[in-house]
Amino acid sequence: MHLAVAPDGIESFVTSIPIWLRKKLFQGTEVADRMKKYLGEANWQGELLFAEHHQSHAASAFYPSPFQSAVVLTMDGVGEWTTTSYALGNGNQLKPEKHIRFPHSIGLLYSAFTAYLGFKVNSGEYKVMGLAPYGKPKYQELILSNLVDIKPDGSFRLNQHFFNYCTGLSMTNDEFNDLFGGQPRKPESQLTQREMDIAASIQAVTEEIVMRIVRHLSASYPEDNLCLAGGVALNCVVNGKILRENIFKKIWVQPAAGDAGGALGAALAAYYQHYGCDRVIKTSKAYKISDSMQGCYLGPSFSNDEVKQRLVEVGAKLRFIESENILLKEVAQRLASGLAVGWFQGRMEYGPRALGARSILANPLRREMQSLLNLKIKFRESFRPFAPAVLAEYASEWFEIDTESPYMLFVAKVEDSQLLATQDAATGFDRLKLQRSVIPAVTHVDNTARLQTVHRQTNPKFHQLLTYFFEETGCPVLINTSFNIRGEPIVCTPEDAFRCFMGTNLDVLVVENCIMYKSEQDQQLMRSYQDEFELD
Repeated sequence: MHLAVAPDGIESFVTSIPIWLRKKLFQGTEVADRMKKYLGEANWQGELLFAEHHQSHAASAFYPSPFQSAVVLTMDGVGEWTTTSYALGNGNQLKPEKHIRFPHSIGLLYSAFTAYLGFKVNSGEYKVMGLAPYGKPKYQELILSNLVDIKPDGSFRLNQHFFNYCTGLSMTNDEFNDLFGGQPRKPESQLTQREMDIAASIQAVTEEIVMRIVRHLSASYPEDNLCLAGGVALNCVVNGKILRENIFKKIWVQPAAGDAGGALGAALAAYYQHYGCDRVIKTSKAYKISDSMQGCYLGPSFSNDEVKQRLVEVGAKLRFIESENILLKEVAQRLASGLAVGWFQGRMEYGPRALGARSILANPLRREMQSLLNLKIKFRESFRPFAPAVLAEYASEWFEIDTESPYMLFVAKVEDSQLLATQDAATGFDRLKLQRSVIPAVTHVDNTARLQTVHRQTNPKFHQLLTYFFEETGCPVLINTSFNIRGEPIVCTPEDAFRCFMGTNLDVLVVENCIMYKSEQDQQLMRSYQDEFELD
């Protein structure tokens, strides 16, 4: 890439070449050495297969999907040279069709605005998505007139006059700053209506690009099914729009749509494409659509004996409840009373979303809960929305959705019957003060929510907890957010969970069948996170 923009990219080239010389040029040797360490002596280097970046993404989306055939759309920052690609999947075959090449990239366009708005690239993009509903797309035409040229089929080109990611060490440049009337926002500084409007504008442009691509794919290929992968596929607002417009009959998005899903995709590409193994589509009468990701609970788990031993070793005061029903009823009662619960059960989720295995749970009926969780538990900006986990069998009564959303990858409107009449004359973050629905803590300012449908077949314990909460409150919905604080990964081990519990204002911690109350813990184990977390 640096050669393609030489000599302008010399600064970026000089910065990156040491990493290439130390690591990337010798990846094969490093992987082979690790295989030898863990799996014994063999000619591992001769056995290694390398998949292209977008091939891995496409494979991760198509092969676990419930479809015998589908159009596969991958959109991200860049992988090798490709930034957007289309492929056709059929059985165990995956045939590349077309691609768009670097430097023209939806992902990099969105990341450029992420950086300009003062958030961290490759982690703060979801903040831009969450900030967008507070603004109006006032800059949409400015972006379309100057930064990106979109064709009717969705193909696009970015005007490199305004960007610096090819040739420098930043995403944007002074020309970009001049176009938008000021320097990039400093991280952690106050967010103004201007930033909200810029976020709304780049979200609208992204939606326009993706919707044109999807309409073109539907018109070009006689196919009912669409699969999505790549980091842009984590933009659940865009996904929800594709779903609502019924351009394809069915949509499936890889839960680990970003680069984390690359390992899965590479393995699937080798299994089906290289070795030619048969692909069997699993079907289930319990689902409208069924996939082979098993609810995405693919990570490590811990037995009750392990949990008890490890928690006692770190000083936890716990109570072990043998009966699962008694435990779940107690937790449901605590949630109904307004307590915030750290919830650690079974195998950890794969991908960026907490899906009821490593979650923080709370009562969505309480209006103050959104602010409490953001400021006193997650230690993050107050505008950030929370996702509802809803019993799958009641989802359509509470949200405008008629398909499954087990991976929290679609935004849907809250059902009109659950909305409250409001006079929405407020602007900016003042809009947070309005109670828009009977579940205010998970209803965003545009009356939408990024929901997770919870199924008995894939997570029976979480499903039963929701059922007991429903019996307590008449509401089949819980707040579900990732069990971590800002700047840290989701907790993985019981020790991680207890550490996070003791560093936040969580009231209750449940790890398998062990329950802990903050008021009963050794206060000397309390710690403050607020000066430690990294910016995200």
